[in-house]
Order: sequence, then structure tokens, then C-alpha cells
Amino acid sequence: MSRLIRIGQWLNASGFADYEHAFVFVGDGQLVEAQPGGAELRPLSVYDGRPALWSTGRYALTDAQRAAVVAAARGYIGVPYSAADYFALAAHRLRLPVGPLIKGYVASSRHMICSQLVDQCYLDAGVHLFSDGRWPGYVTPADLAKLLLA
Repeated sequence: MSRLIRIGQWLNASGFADYEHAFVFVGDGQLVEAQPGGAELRPLSVYDGRPALWSTGRYALTDAQRAAVVAAARGYIGVPYSAADYFALAAHRLRLPVGPLIKGYVASSRHMICSQLVDQCYLDAGVHLFSDGRWPGYVTPADLAKLLLA
């Protein structure tokens, strides 16, 4: 699956980035992440020993915003994964004449790739991670990594 994500990110001008996944830490050693079988609540320990970037300290969030991000993440448990979102993102980037059709598809929170789930949780809490005018849901794991590495 990670190879497909790398290809999807390349199609979206994110290059072959080393960041292929994103999740939301929800406390008590748990995270919520989009998986091929749908968004799941999982132990953070599944990533022990694997490199990760953290947003802690990158964004000044209030306690209420942090709680809202966590509540949003928990609310998305069970939402189906959609690899088709990568192809919709690529179609947008390549300026294929399907804009209005794919904009609504990708913006839908009825299906999400991992980075869309993270971005949507922040949006639900009133926090906009991107200020570049991108359409809702148009975010890859590499896009999130670029924010953290900037």
C-alpha cells in the first residue's frame, strides 16, 4: 500500500516523499488513523521504533481546540478509506476537466485517506492547517510533513 501512496503523492507533485501515512493522537496511548478497512482506533505502540513527525508545539492550540480535534477523530472511526481520492487529487493537479465533480467527491467526509482525516479533524476544530487556497480534502501525507518541516 505504501508504494501506491508514494505514486499517488508523486502524481500530486508531492514527490516520492518519505512520509506515507498520517494519524491523530487521541491520548491514553491511542491514535485514530485511516486504514484500508476504514478509520480505526489503534494503540500508538504499533509505530514503536518507526520514525514519525509530530505537530506538538508546531501549532498553538487551545485546550478546547485540542479536545475538538480528538472528538472529531473519534467521530470518524469507521469511515471508509478511499484510494480513489488519490486519483481525484491527481486529476485536479493535472487540470483534467472534471473539477466540479471531483471537488465534491474529495471534500466529502464519507470516505478519507489518512491525511484527509487529519486535516478534517483540525478543520472540524476550527483550525486551518493550509492557507494556500486548496480545496477541502486536497492534502497528502507529504503535504502534512512539509508543514511540520517548514
